[in-house]
Amino acid sequence: MKNVRSLCFLKNIVVNPNIEIGDYTYYDDNNDPLGFEKNVLYHFDFIGDKLKIGKFCAIASNAKFIMNGANHNTNSFTTFPFGAFGGKWEIGLENLSGGFKGDTVIGNDVWIGYNATIMPGIHIGDGAIIATNAVVTKDVPPYSIVGGNPAKLIRYRFEEETIDILNTMEWWDWDIEKITEFIPVLTSNNTKALMDLLKL
Repeated sequence: MKNVRSLCFLKNIVVNPNIEIGDYTYYDDNNDPLGFEKNVLYHFDFIGDKLKIGKFCAIASNAKFIMNGANHNTNSFTTFPFGAFGGKWEIGLENLSGGFKGDTVIGNDVWIGYNATIMPGIHIGDGAIIATNAVVTKDVPPYSIVGGNPAKLIRYRFEEETIDILNTMEWWDWDIEKITEFIPVLTSNNTKALMDLLKL
């Protein structure tokens, strides 16, 4: 839109090969829309974990993704990461990590609210909404709304039948011409019209 300078499609600006972004996913930040990667924290190359974000996601400013490099060892007598500082402390490298929780995976059509925090290894299902200031410590089901610290299920967005249709349809994988044609249905809550799309 004219004069809107806070939005950018992330696929166009992210350069880290360990961050995968789907088409049309955007980041909104009045201060620095091109600075999304500063919100992906403790993402060290030597760990190798990935942040994978699907298509058509909306990510609000200050949303943060904590990666596996943040995990200190909580089973040892100290959580201090001696090995990270090298020199004679390198002996501490063996017990440096607090465990690898895997890649962080955000589905398609996910809305992540302002200042939300996603912890390492979390999977967020398609169509989910993460509320402002939520701290997500567990996987989030498709088409659910979660909020709080730690984030808990508030409700599902639709009845189970509608969620099943959306999960089957996977509209984000259509070609952009078809998506554009059916925006009036996708931006409505007309379940009958949605079901008719399955027949096309």
